Amino acid sequence: MNKISTLSIFLLMFAMGISQQPKKSETVAVNGKNIYYEVYGEGSPLFLFHGYTLSSKSWKPYVVDFEKDYEVYLVDLTGHGKSDTFKEDLSIKSVAKDVQVLVHYLKLDKIKAIGFSFGGDMLYQLALLQPKLMDAMITIGAVGTWTVKDFPEYEEAFTFENKDNFPWLTSSHKNDEQIRQLMLQFKNYTVSLSDKELHSIQPEVLIMVGDNDEGMDFTEIARVKKQLPKSDLWVLPNVAHGAHEGETKADFIKKANAFFSKNKTN
Repeated sequence: MNKISTLSIFLLMFAMGISQQPKKSETVAVNGKNIYYEVYGEGSPLFLFHGYTLSSKSWKPYVVDFEKDYEVYLVDLTGHGKSDTFKEDLSIKSVAKDVQVLVHYLKLDKIKAIGFSFGGDMLYQLALLQPKLMDAMITIGAVGTWTVKDFPEYEEAFTFENKDNFPWLTSSHKNDEQIRQLMLQFKNYTVSLSDKELHSIQPEVLIMVGDNDEGMDFTEIARVKKQLPKSDLWVLPNVAHGAHEGETKADFIKKANAFFSKNKTN
């Protein structure tokens, strides 16, 4: 996907989200930091988690597709959006611990979840921290193991000095200091899962990737699929990292609803 088409998708997403009003929004003190979330709809809880440097705004165009069947939670993950700026080095496990405490605060015993990229990597950590919390999850452009060290060109380009090349940053976050910290912390984006850890994950997982996602290693995808006890792999042809966006959105919604329907919580 080129920069122009990526920008167009993000601008459309933000424009569509402006008119939607949550039935509840709140900032909660979690592990010494403030985490912001919004709630829409009625039904069993479904959490939507954004990618790195994005915010909950990126999921707002999808609320209408889920809110009739689910109580939809949009969360600004640690360091992002209306949540506090990073106060410590980025750790995907630490972000998952923050989400775990937030869910406990909300008194939810069972959830479903969708995570894009960073949000997907976080979900694998959450599944390890609290194995019975989720009965089903969808990860998009993420398999729980990834390091920026394998992509030095990303680290070189993704700097505060180049922030104008990433126009969604100012729409997603509170101020330049938050953006600066996000870009500084990108160098610490490293997460990994052993075969043993993957085999212990209890939720059923739908792994969704685009076959043109240059950040994904298909050898690693195959390993994860093999080791996860309950998993399906959906590879979308001619699609890049945001496999749920743009022309594939309708197929994603249909597939997600079918996947979650077979995993209804009693």
